[in-house]
Amino acid sequence: MGDYYIGLISGTSMDGIDAALVIIDESSVDVIQTHKHDYPAELQQQLSAAKLNTGIRSCGDVADLHGKVGECFRDAANELLAAAGIDASMVAAIGSHGQTIRHEPEIEEPYSLQIGNANIISNGTGIITVADFRSADIALGGQGAPLTPAFHEWLFNKNGATRVILNMGGIANITVLRGESTATTGFDTGPANTLLDAWIAKHRSEPFDRDGRWAAQGKVDIDLLGRLLADPYFAAEPPKSTGFEHFNLEWLDAAGVNERDPVDVQATLSALTANSIAAAIHRHAGDPSDVFVCGGGVHNSDLLQRLRLALPGISVTTTESAGLDPDWVEAVAFAWLAMRNLQGLPGNLPAVTGASRPAVLGATCSPA
Repeated sequence: MGDYYIGLISGTSMDGIDAALVIIDESSVDVIQTHKHDYPAELQQQLSAAKLNTGIRSCGDVADLHGKVGECFRDAANELLAAAGIDASMVAAIGSHGQTIRHEPEIEEPYSLQIGNANIISNGTGIITVADFRSADIALGGQGAPLTPAFHEWLFNKNGATRVILNMGGIANITVLRGESTATTGFDTGPANTLLDAWIAKHRSEPFDRDGRWAAQGKVDIDLLGRLLADPYFAAEPPKSTGFEHFNLEWLDAAGVNERDPVDVQATLSALTANSIAAAIHRHAGDPSDVFVCGGGVHNSDLLQRLRLALPGISVTTTESAGLDPDWVEAVAFAWLAMRNLQGLPGNLPAVTGASRPAVLGATCSPA
């Protein structure tokens, strides 16, 4: 039997924290308990403002959010353990991704900033906590993202066929697995839900397009879709990563979206996600046998339908078909990365991130 680990992550939707308690052995992972911990409404608003660079006036503001997010991550871990009936002393480590508020891997002094004070988590749970997973990769010349492909390779690279793991969170990323070889590649393809969420929030005051119902009512604007797909990011060669810093409402404004019917824009944004993902898969994975999808996008039927139409002849299912619930893949991945840290093993794939070498990822905080 392996050891207990906890993985914690909050994505770009900033609606709360995904927490997973797992047992990891040499070649498999067993999910024992999962828990969703919502952010308080006021904190969510503060984080959204910080993400847009409108809510940060001083270093004190950043420090305040760093502490508040750490408290929420601590509470998520404790609630997870209570639900599982597992004592903290049985857990080897927590892997905390934290909350991204800025990802800038291409500027002169690159960085990726995740907040959520790991000392608060560690001392509030009594468990060693590993955090700040992206900085080491960036220090070695990498993008610091995506980091999940190493976990995907470990867990899903089980047969000789080429298969793709597609994560559709705020941003979409793919991992291309090529059987038993070590030729795994991966990168961020562009927006998944971030533009869809931002557009429906602006026009209907809803946090997301439930099941893609609003997008399904619209008509794809071919001219607008072409303008959006002309963005240089889509044609750029990997390694590459992106975020809401690039794909946001200002980016849409520059394409002239406000002159069009909002529901048609939503349909076009759904087509943008599906078409950009499909193009990336065709270009970098050839003709894979399977595409296994995880992340919040699995609950958007309109988006999945458009993706299947853009990938004819390729099986598109969720990671449930490969043995792991699609809602918890990323949380489990950071539990696995915490394990790698404790064992002194690399957590990045230089072929994915562009780092100069493999590296042990994360900084460790022990209870005082």
